[in-house]
Amino acid sequence: MEHVDVIVVGAGISGIGAGYHLQAKAPDRSYMILEGRPAIGGTWDLFRYPGIRSDSDMYTLGYSFEPWTEAKAIADGPAILNYVRRVAAKYGIDRHIRFNHHVAAARWSTPDARWIVTARHEGRDVEYSCNFLFMCSGYYNYARGHSPEFAGAESFKGQIIHPQFWPEDLDYAGKRVVVIGSGATAVTIVPEMARTAAHVTMLQRSPTYVVSRPSEDAWANWLRSVLPSKLAYGLVRWRNVLFQLYFFNAARKNPAEAKKRVLDMLAEHLPPDTIAQHFTPRYNVWDQRLCLVPDADMFDAIKRGSASVVTDTIDRFDETGIRLNSGQHLDADIIVTATGLELQLLSDVAFTVDGRAADLSQSFNYKGMMYSDIPNLASSFGYTNASWTLKADLTCGYVCRLLNTMRQRGLRQATPRIKEDLQPQPFLDFTSGYVTRAMERFPKQGDKAPWRVHQNYAKDLVSLRFGSVDDHMDFSNPQPQPGAQPVAATATA
Repeated sequence: MEHVDVIVVGAGISGIGAGYHLQAKAPDRSYMILEGRPAIGGTWDLFRYPGIRSDSDMYTLGYSFEPWTEAKAIADGPAILNYVRRVAAKYGIDRHIRFNHHVAAARWSTPDARWIVTARHEGRDVEYSCNFLFMCSGYYNYARGHSPEFAGAESFKGQIIHPQFWPEDLDYAGKRVVVIGSGATAVTIVPEMARTAAHVTMLQRSPTYVVSRPSEDAWANWLRSVLPSKLAYGLVRWRNVLFQLYFFNAARKNPAEAKKRVLDMLAEHLPPDTIAQHFTPRYNVWDQRLCLVPDADMFDAIKRGSASVVTDTIDRFDETGIRLNSGQHLDADIIVTATGLELQLLSDVAFTVDGRAADLSQSFNYKGMMYSDIPNLASSFGYTNASWTLKADLTCGYVCRLLNTMRQRGLRQATPRIKEDLQPQPFLDFTSGYVTRAMERFPKQGDKAPWRVHQNYAKDLVSLRFGSVDDHMDFSNPQPQPGAQPVAATATA
């Protein structure tokens, strides 16, 4: 059995970042990356729907160690994928990846202080062992999206498509399209399809907050022309982080004022009746993630008449489209169900600790990355109110701190332990449907540090980069003395 110090699961934006941090901050540790798919990129390789792009700026979605140097701050999917692949090749991280290895189970042995990881590869199970397991597999099911049952769907004569499984050969030129949904995916697809489709209708059950911003950051592009790229990148990154923190906290403290500000911004692009009917949500700003419309492209499509928004509920599908509960009928040749993701905790890997099944949904989350009473296991889970990579970078750095602390102390095990009464709270304080549907399968967070999930980069930076690693962390399992007999047979590197 092949053994490494660290196994990273997933070769998306988090996993490639983990590879870099391990090489830079724990260079004496060996590692491998197990990737279930045949390619690098995760989300950015999986999704191929029209117009796919980030809904965060690349100065914060990009890695802290590798400047984003392209003109567009709101980048399209292929550009982001190329960036991740370029980073993997530049730093030799791609040489550590084992593709088509879908991890199904992991079992921890305290006597051996190691995980045995079982992966499915080419139709058979293979096993690897490691001292530390780092899950960078994202937060949703790659094999299945959220697809509600729609009455009469079988009678529809056109095509029904979920964005997660977009057909490469789909021809929608001159077709009537209905996109069901109002989230980031829908507001991305609608303006892109509207360029060539006969008409695109975004059908939403209720409105979402939508804001526009330029796809290019003029100040950032100017700064990069007069300063070294890494310095310019760092300055823009911090400006964007601080602005986001300010806006989020201000929105939570003064929700009415935040709502007015967002709607006032919309008034620059759409008439008041359209805003009132289709773009004024019932919830407060940042109770759900804001949807980003770069360069006002969706608003422009609505003004041109190539796209429209309908706020209503579905009665049933029929042969020619969708009948709504209001009695209106939407004619369609293609229906796109942008109805969301299916959240999944750590790829549904079956974990056992010393022969006992570990139910992570019954655990408390430690510092947004580890799990109470589960040793040597961390996961990368980004922010819901900011760029994913901001938290992923901090998580990777903290994992390296733990590894180095164990090496310095001659101890092989780090286990978060609850040492006081905690009031359980949901892992994510978000009202989006894809979140609320899945929260019972996720761990809890507590009401005090280090069991709180801050969703705040500044707080996490202080805690994870400079805070104590001994806070509610039990370091144990001394290194065997030279000449001691192993408790069980161990694998060799």
